[in-house]
Amino acid sequence: MKAKQMTTSPLTPHPSPDVMPDMQKSRDNRNIPISKVGVKDISYPIVVMDKNKSIQHTVARINMYVDLPHHFKGTHMSRFIEILNVYREEIALDKMEAMLQKMKEKLGASTAHLEIEFPYFIEKKAPASGAKSLMEYTCEFSASLASDFDFVLGVRVPVTSLCPCSKELSRYGAHNQRSIMTVKVRYREFIWIEDLIEIVEGCGSSPVYSLLKREDEKLVTERAYENPKFVEDMVREATEKLLSMDKITWFSVEAENFESIHKHSAYAAIERDKMG
Repeated sequence: MKAKQMTTSPLTPHPSPDVMPDMQKSRDNRNIPISKVGVKDISYPIVVMDKNKSIQHTVARINMYVDLPHHFKGTHMSRFIEILNVYREEIALDKMEAMLQKMKEKLGASTAHLEIEFPYFIEKKAPASGAKSLMEYTCEFSASLASDFDFVLGVRVPVTSLCPCSKELSRYGAHNQRSIMTVKVRYREFIWIEDLIEIVEGCGSSPVYSLLKREDEKLVTERAYENPKFVEDMVREATEKLLSMDKITWFSVEAENFESIHKHSAYAAIERDKMG
């Protein structure tokens, strides 16, 4: 008995390998445009300008988005990765506008967005011993391109804060904690990451260090005790400094204290548009 020969049903023909269907470009009839669609959390090497060493190589987490018109079903996710590969080893601040333009062209979009978050390392000396160590800061480049290019530089900086209320009420000391200050700026003239971090570190009770000897620990503890700060003090002080910088056109500043004697965190934020 002959084996029954299998045939492809005429109702479900296989597409020709030379003519692959483009499902993303098929029509969507819901009449709903999408503001941002793309890929998130890509780990990729980038190059960042370093004030002291010219450049610094680091590894970033990258998000890439474009807008999608209402009549298209989807966007081509692989094209985002292709653009990253084109700019391999050249992903840097001075290439961001070109990358965004390429995203618009390759994906047929009117707006493109690029978010790059990365660790940045600065060599730092302990305040008394002078012991050197590398301090890590989290930085962010956030850019978009529609008709105009928009860029925001962000830094997250750890500081020590000591509670003025606790110092006033207590006979033996005051509670302190590590805090995170987050500052984002738009500018008309280039600003070094190092300079922005230095401004932020001066707004806490004391900077944070990755390496402290005994004499350093004594100095840092006493400095913080002599310089108590609420979160309100920290964001107001940062605001005064940023308002005095003509090159900055817009900024936001946040402070969060991870309280050592409370279950909750303390938080404050200020935003200013100096062009408004």
